[in-house]
Parts: sequence; structure tokens; C-alpha cells
Amino acid sequence: MPLVYSELHRLARRHMRQQNPNHTLQTTALIHEAYLRLVADSRKQWENRTQFYGVAAKAMRHVLVDHARARQAAKRGGGWQAVPLEQGIAISDERLVGLIALDEALGRLSKLHSRQSDVIDLRFFGGLSVEETATILRVSPETVMLDWRAAKAWLHKELGHSRDT
Repeated sequence: MPLVYSELHRLARRHMRQQNPNHTLQTTALIHEAYLRLVADSRKQWENRTQFYGVAAKAMRHVLVDHARARQAAKRGGGWQAVPLEQGIAISDERLVGLIALDEALGRLSKLHSRQSDVIDLRFFGGLSVEETATILRVSPETVMLDWRAAKAWLHKELGHSRDT
């Protein structure tokens, strides 16, 4: 763990910068939750550091999505508590909803084009370069860029439609 902690912390900070500033999950908690998910399957063998960090990025995304879903469920009746009006207005759920919508769209994309979904996970959530992503997926950098563009276009269309309905 000490060997990979600093890189996991960098990934977690990147994820947390995309969240609401009032997010209740802290960077360290995100790292620990993701790490527990990574080591839960002791049979998993990592081929290299890049693959490990790519899978770690996906685990962090899942932790954040699970946290967002739990918060949304609480907003619908669980854990009610009185909050001063000005504080209630200051906390926006827009990013929580967006993260959940993105995760659901990535799930649909994964069923249609799993490699494109993997490219989004590795590049966007993992912060990996085109070359690192190509190495993990065992494809050319050009293929990664084609998948990246196609997946972004599909997600843009898909997320645009989900807001209209």
C-alpha cells in the first residue's frame, strides 16, 4: 500500500475536484473504500502498474456513485433533518445526479461497446494517457483515440436525452 498510496491519492483528489465542494466523502475515505474493493478479490493479479491504477480509478468511480445514490435516497425521505434555509439552498445535488447519470450511461455503453466504456474509465476517471490506455487495452493509440471520440459523442447524445425526459 505505501508504494501506491501517493498515486491513489492523486487519483482520488482528481475525482474529488469534480465533486460538489460540500461533498461529505473525503479524499482519504475515497482511497480507503476503493482500496478495500480492489483487495476484496485476492485472486486478482495485476499485469502492471498502469492496469492497477486504471482499475483503481474505476473503483473510485463506483465508490462515488454508490455514495451519490445513498445521498439521493436519503434526500427522498431517509435521514431527514432540519437545515437552515440558506444552508439548504447552498448545497446543490446537480453533480450527484450528473455522476449517477454518467455511471448509468457508461453501463449502457459498456453493453454496446465495452472497449469504449473502458477507454472513458481509464482516460477520464483514471487520468491515463492515450499510450497508457492503449497498453492496458492492448490496442493502438489510434484505436484509443477513435474509441475516445466515439464514446464522448455517444455519451453527449445519451446524457443530453436523459435530461430532456
